[in-house]
Amino acid sequence: MSYGDAMNARVRSEERRAEIVRAALEVIAERGYRGASLAAVAERVGLTQQGLLHHFPTKDALLVAVLQERDQWDALPDTRWRIDLLVSLVEYNAMRPAIIQTFSALLGESVTDGHPAREYFTGRYTRVRAGMAEVLRAEYGDRLPSGLTPERAAPLLVAVMDGLQYQWLLDPESVDMPGAFRDFLSLLGEE
Repeated sequence: MSYGDAMNARVRSEERRAEIVRAALEVIAERGYRGASLAAVAERVGLTQQGLLHHFPTKDALLVAVLQERDQWDALPDTRWRIDLLVSLVEYNAMRPAIIQTFSALLGESVTDGHPAREYFTGRYTRVRAGMAEVLRAEYGDRLPSGLTPERAAPLLVAVMDGLQYQWLLDPESVDMPGAFRDFLSLLGEE
């Protein structure tokens, strides 16, 4: 096999993996992780289950790829996060309900013992809370107008963001996720 042929095969394999991850996102959004099967994902991309296992040897490996893909979409900018960028993130999330639904379903399921995404979410929330504390410290210094430290307020900020996502997913016509987040920021003294 020539170098060019090898490169083309590698690109095709990467494209197929990306297609599988997108299909897995859809299936997980529809059925939850526990209800999603490799067979359903394989069928959605026109593969046999054995063909899918060539790219992802286990359901857990596919789940990790789905979570990593989601993190790539939400990758932090090269500059530090600011409060106004958090508003933009909430607005962006409102434009992609399937991704938010998948993330929320996996998050909800991950609180059970032995769930393969539990460690991922535990680590992610540790990083997110630390990042939110940095955002709040950059905006307010060592104390918010309420007197809370950035470290004490960070879990509340994350809880509002995630809680609004759940409410919005359940009733998007009644919950203005970006508007409600801006209202929360006004409580912090931001707007």
